Amino acid sequence: MEKARKSRDRVISCILAVLSVAWIYPVFMILANSFKQERSITTGGAFQLPTAETFAGFDNFREALTSQGFLTAFWYSLVITVMSVVLILVCCSMCAWFITRVKAWYSKALYFLFVLSMVVPFQMVMFTLSSTADRLKLSNPYTICIIYLGFGAGLAVFMFCGFVKSIPIEVEEASMIDGCNPIQTFFHVVLPILKPTLISVGILETMWLWNDYLLPYLVLDRTKGYMTIPILIQYFRGSYGKVSMGPMMASIMLNLIPIIIVYIFCQKHIIKGVAAGAVKG
Repeated sequence: MEKARKSRDRVISCILAVLSVAWIYPVFMILANSFKQERSITTGGAFQLPTAETFAGFDNFREALTSQGFLTAFWYSLVITVMSVVLILVCCSMCAWFITRVKAWYSKALYFLFVLSMVVPFQMVMFTLSSTADRLKLSNPYTICIIYLGFGAGLAVFMFCGFVKSIPIEVEEASMIDGCNPIQTFFHVVLPILKPTLISVGILETMWLWNDYLLPYLVLDRTKGYMTIPILIQYFRGSYGKVSMGPMMASIMLNLIPIIIVYIFCQKHIIKGVAAGAVKG
C-alpha cells in the first residue's frame, strides 16, 4: 500500500511539473524577448534566446518607462488596486458578518444574491455599466473602486461567510457585555480573527485588479490620460498597425514583476485562508 501511494505521488508530481513548465514558459519567453532587439523579434526570432547580435540590454525597459507615460499608469494601477482591495475587505467582511449573525430570510436572500453574482458574465452588464459610470461620474481612478466593490463582493462575501461561521458567538457576546457596540465588536473582536481570510481575499483580489483590462478600458476616461498598465501596453502600436514589440514585452514584464513578488511571498496565506473558510465553515 505504501509503495503504491509513493508511486502515485511521483506520477502526480511529474504531471504538476509539466503543467508548471507550460505555465512558466510564456512568461520566460516574454522575459527573453524584452532583452532582444526589435528586428530579432519581428523577423521570426521570437522563440529564440537572445544572442550577442540580438541582445538589446535594458533599452526596451528604458523606452517602456519613458515613451508612453508608464509611471503615471503605474500610479493609477496602484491607486485603483489599493483603494478597491481596502474597500472590498472592509465592506464585504462587515456584510458577511451581518449575513451570518442575522438569522432572517433577507440575510439568506442577500447571501444567495452575492453567490449568484459570481456566475454572471461581465459581458452581460458591460455596456450598461459604462453608461452608468459616466452618469455617476465614476470614470476616474479614484472612484472606479466603487464599481470594483460590486464585482469583487461575490467571492469575498462567500469566503468571509465561511470563516465567520467558525467564530464562537460567545466571543462577541462577551465583548457586548463589556460595553462594546456592534461596530466596536466587529472592528476590535471579529476583524482580527478574520485575518487569515482577509489576507487570502486581499491577495486574490489584488491579482485580479492589477491585471484587469476590460473594466478600466470601458470605464476610465482616457481623454484625461487615465490609463492603467494593461491599457497602456496596447499603445505600443504605431501607424499602419506597427507594434513596438521590444518595449511592449518590457512593459509586460514590468507589470508582472510586482504581482509575482506579492504572490510568492503571500501564497501560503491563500492556502491557509481558503482552507480555514472551507473546513471551519
